[in-house]
Amino acid sequence: MIDPVKFLFLALLALLVANANADGDEPVGHSDGHEDKVVTYDGRSMIINGSRELLFSGSIHYPRSTVEMWPELIKLAKEGGLNLIQTYVFWNIHEPVQGQFDFEGNYDLVKFIKMIGDNGLWVTLRLGPYIESEWNLGGFPYWLKEIPDIIFRSYNEPFMFHMKKYSEMVIDLMKKEKLFADQGGPIIMAQIENEYNNAQLAYRENGVKYIKWAGDMAVGLYNGVLWIMCKQKKHAPDTVISTCNGRHCADTFAGPNGPNKPSLWTENWTAQYRVFGDPPSQRSAEDLAYAVAKFFARNGTLNNYYMITTYEKDGGKICAAFLINNNSRVPATVEFRGDEYYLPAKSVSILPDCKTVVFNSQAVVAQHSSRNSVLSKTSKFRGWEMWRESIPTHDSMEMKNVSPNEHYTLTKDTSDYAWYSTSIYIDREDLGMPCLPLSMANMLYEFSIYIGFGHGSNVDKRHVLKKPVTFKAGNNNISMLAMTVGLPNSGAYMERRFAGPKAILVQGLMSGTLDISRNGWTHQVGLNGEKMQLFTEQGAKQAYFDAPEGKDPVALRMTSMQKGFIWVNGINLGRYWISYLSAINKPTQEEFESWERKDNKIREIFDPVRAAHLTCPDDKIIGKVEFVSFGESEGACGAFSQGKCDSPMAHNVVEELCLGKNGCTIPFDRESLIDGGEDSCPDVAKRLAVQVACI
Repeated sequence: MIDPVKFLFLALLALLVANANADGDEPVGHSDGHEDKVVTYDGRSMIINGSRELLFSGSIHYPRSTVEMWPELIKLAKEGGLNLIQTYVFWNIHEPVQGQFDFEGNYDLVKFIKMIGDNGLWVTLRLGPYIESEWNLGGFPYWLKEIPDIIFRSYNEPFMFHMKKYSEMVIDLMKKEKLFADQGGPIIMAQIENEYNNAQLAYRENGVKYIKWAGDMAVGLYNGVLWIMCKQKKHAPDTVISTCNGRHCADTFAGPNGPNKPSLWTENWTAQYRVFGDPPSQRSAEDLAYAVAKFFARNGTLNNYYMITTYEKDGGKICAAFLINNNSRVPATVEFRGDEYYLPAKSVSILPDCKTVVFNSQAVVAQHSSRNSVLSKTSKFRGWEMWRESIPTHDSMEMKNVSPNEHYTLTKDTSDYAWYSTSIYIDREDLGMPCLPLSMANMLYEFSIYIGFGHGSNVDKRHVLKKPVTFKAGNNNISMLAMTVGLPNSGAYMERRFAGPKAILVQGLMSGTLDISRNGWTHQVGLNGEKMQLFTEQGAKQAYFDAPEGKDPVALRMTSMQKGFIWVNGINLGRYWISYLSAINKPTQEEFESWERKDNKIREIFDPVRAAHLTCPDDKIIGKVEFVSFGESEGACGAFSQGKCDSPMAHNVVEELCLGKNGCTIPFDRESLIDGGEDSCPDVAKRLAVQVACI
């Protein structure tokens, strides 16, 4: 049985448009007594330079791109309608060695923020210092782990000392460069900590004390900026604003930590991050649009990328309405202020004048392009050179310990790789059918006579490798290559995390099981190829290719490889792991690379879909129309399938308008897209899906 469509009519004395103070509606300043600040707020919105603002934000992380890429990324963000850029500050890249700082090249935070400001955009600086962010140890540098008696993210004197010292260094740098809004710069908000509620319970009272200290510490360092804490549902200090992270904050967010604070959505998860072994993940543009519109309908004021809600100013002079259909399957027509409005299932319509529909979240005209690579004709590889890594033995490695050292402590985050070796003596009488089971917390190779390879996963991090071995009478050398694919980045007590081999047993000997976990082990950090920098031009153990033709991004398809790192011109592009297949039997990653107001009148720009626009890059032309449907097609670009009400006429229209051209526009005209002008299923909402190939 289909549930009936449900609506809620709610009138609020508030206005969700920018510049609402134009006719004397003065904002109520927040309670810290600084009404003269450049950035203030109340329960309705943020107020910048005296003007109420809706903030549309996107995250760009400077070290995850290059300096040369920043201008284009910022330009695209602005052209996409953003007025705010959000970034983390990455402690471990800026202070890799205690007291030694690096803000050069891709780590030039000041240059990045100034570039954003020069483009007329604001900045949210997520200081952390814990950032999570799918980043090694959540951004904490390795040396922090070696501070005596330290407990990360707790009311712990050693940790708080270093956290404050680092935070003060970053804040002082921003002040020196006059980057805060009250200095004329673009930074309007800053964040301390990050999703602490996920770990707070483990620290009990020290967690409550710590989060209050963190907020007070940040405000004490600089109170000319608005401080926030994301996902801090409990115990957020009054000096900060608690914000929402998630996919549907209109439904999941209980609100900020106080009635006079605005609702801010600092992380709108556009897709699920993937670890090796995960299948592809994508969130539809329609679902994103629905979630964002609904959040603003419920008094949201910032989104970092259901029922009816009306915002009306006293006297009815200015009115904005949101018409929300929360039913995920059934469309409906509703009456509002004497007019009828069609609401597609699971959608929000925006009426900035309580009359004219200018936007509906199910009509976002989402055009998806599949990522296709064309084999370069000029960039042929000119000969691979191979380096064969030597396998160290127990006697050839100088770092010694009774048992295998913990991997992270051993490598100090300077390499993914570490060698472990030991030697055991086997009497001839003891030889039977030996088996070597190892318990470990990462991946492992064993060498000499190759035994095997094994690994855990993001879910099951520990695993046991159990393989038969052939020993000889006398001394036997056992060598293991352990590796990580990054380090844990979330949870409590990260300073205690363990990686590497734990228990090593030899089973099946005539005398029984032999535990060699404390047999005396030697170690080596990293591979010889890393130390020799074979990935550089000077190292010369690589392949050369000429720069490909054209100006498009260059992609490397790694499907013929197994596992490792990619280096191009001495720059590390990241890890690949092609041999680890996801549930769909494919590697997780194969390639590495508004409202309008005119003449003071609302202009109607809503017409579910006006046209589809297709363009080929550079001088390419549309050489083939691969798929056309006008009905209920399923899937996305690259994987469409026909649904109801398909129309061959639509295919003819697309071919006539597009074939042989660099670009084309397909008007959304029902009469021309329906065969014979007759709609065989008028009750079905039509979707125009087109897939073409550029040549």
